[in-house]
Amino acid sequence: MTKRVYTAESVTSGHPDKLADLIADSILDECLEQDENSRVACEVMLAHNKCFISGEITTAADVDYEYIARSVIAQIGYNPKDIEVEVRIHEQSADIAAAVDGKELGAGDQGIVYGYATNETDNYMPLPIELAHRLTERLEQCRREGIIKGLRPDGKSQVSVQYVGDKFDKITSVIVSTQHIEEKDLEVLTAEIRHNVIGYVFADYDLSDSEILINPSGRFVIGGFEADTGLTGRKLMVDTYGGIAHHGGGAMCGKDASKVDRSGAYLARYIAKNIVAARLAEKCEVALSYAIGVPHPTAIDINTFYTGAINERFIAEAVAKVFDLSVAGAINKLDLRRPVFGQTAVGGHFGKDYFAWEITDKTEALNDAVRP
Repeated sequence: MTKRVYTAESVTSGHPDKLADLIADSILDECLEQDENSRVACEVMLAHNKCFISGEITTAADVDYEYIARSVIAQIGYNPKDIEVEVRIHEQSADIAAAVDGKELGAGDQGIVYGYATNETDNYMPLPIELAHRLTERLEQCRREGIIKGLRPDGKSQVSVQYVGDKFDKITSVIVSTQHIEEKDLEVLTAEIRHNVIGYVFADYDLSDSEILINPSGRFVIGGFEADTGLTGRKLMVDTYGGIAHHGGGAMCGKDASKVDRSGAYLARYIAKNIVAARLAEKCEVALSYAIGVPHPTAIDINTFYTGAINERFIAEAVAKVFDLSVAGAINKLDLRRPVFGQTAVGGHFGKDYFAWEITDKTEALNDAVRP
């Protein structure tokens, strides 16, 4: 059978791109906390101790953008004192607002979104991205709890998994890179990462034949947005399925749910996960297409990659019966006016069971709908 290797990466909250995402979503949450009808499209750029906040925000909320940015930067572990913050925010275009806020809530923009689910893990996420997220989550835990001394906030992971056909075969490589203080001995750091991070996450896996790379570039003292530029929306594969599934190209962080880049992507995941949980397929990708100002999708496509228990056309017909595919329907069903988005910014938007789009409550309805 054919052997294929799939690779996915994850990054910590201190990675400059993820820090930008977290600031943007923290601003969104503050807007929604005060005004659930806020319209937010927030972009953040971090570079060389400067934080630039821009975008279109229409809200009744009184938001201190600079305070939020500094608070998030400090919370992650950087010193916010020397940070220069510049804010350039204006309201949403009146033309777009009129199209969105019509008789029925329309999409905030055109776009194609994808949702994916697979039965290879308990949370229906692809194994490579699930393992990569576990590594960065554990790396952050080791830093915050002092399990490993001398770690700094910036870090990355990458995992490569070999499949034979569609079945897991082995882990081919594991990479962890972490920022550290200058005084940290690299040999000690390598041993601690191998034991406390990789060994912890892969306790149930055989890594005897796997390539293990820890800080492969060597010294990693200068990091974060002192060394690199961070920008919202630059870690789309980290946010979603690690490149295993398609991506429509639109970022999610910093956007309220009227933007289908976010609400549509969450709805598509919700549908895909319920299809797989209902055992209508072993894996499934759902594609939804929207037009600006139009409430319902212009197209829906179901792909089960030849693992479907029944014809994809019947699954698509069942989806149209069981789910409200409108923008308003997605927002209401998935409770997307609540300030929960800061929790999505780091560690991926999917696979976390406390989010409404991860609930598998439509399996029975789907099975009933596909019966002749």
